[in-house]
Amino acid sequence: MKVQTKSKKVNKAWLHQHVTDPWVRLAQKEGYRSRAAYKLQELDEAFGLVRPGQCIVDLGCAPGAWCQYLRRCLGTRPGADGQPRLQGVIVGVDLLPMEPVDGVRFIQGDFREEGTLVAIQSALADALGGDAESRVDLVVSDMAPNLSGVEAVDAARIEQLIELAVDFAVHHLAPEGALVAKVFHGGAYDAAVRLFRVHFRTVKAHKPKASRPQSAETFLVGRGLKRH
Repeated sequence: MKVQTKSKKVNKAWLHQHVTDPWVRLAQKEGYRSRAAYKLQELDEAFGLVRPGQCIVDLGCAPGAWCQYLRRCLGTRPGADGQPRLQGVIVGVDLLPMEPVDGVRFIQGDFREEGTLVAIQSALADALGGDAESRVDLVVSDMAPNLSGVEAVDAARIEQLIELAVDFAVHHLAPEGALVAKVFHGGAYDAAVRLFRVHFRTVKAHKPKASRPQSAETFLVGRGLKRH
């Protein structure tokens, strides 16, 4: 009974924090699916990441707030048929389902599996009219593993996702492209920074104001691929 009571108290405290969170209220007011949109907005404003005409891949995109923000930034223009067309390409991928975002090509699958990578490459090739290698302008990753509570295990899971995101970026980014990836302070953080510095000329860390103060998350921004 004590465990159940404690759990209820924790859930009640979290719910109160959530419903009173100014970022949650702003997201509801502005039509975003989650407060996470403002994390990407601050990163974009700090580093000038998003511009109309870009090709962007959003890893770990559900529930879709980052896709929504990216779509608003890219904007639309009339197509040959007079209908509005997205000024650019957005491909989102997540293990979880996502309600459609207009103009976004969504792939449901596990990013760690080869089949999902093939599906992303196929979607990019279709959108770009050919080989997608070295033609993506921006990769954003809000991916996070299910945490076990065992520090060594969780660090390994986080590190694997970061390695996969970096590897994808290295093979698909244009030479002056950028990668934004969520990382966590702890066992995997230093390794993530070192990996970014191996592959990018400029590496910056930034914790947006929309991140909860108690959260260990921060974001690494890598720009300009190094030639190896």
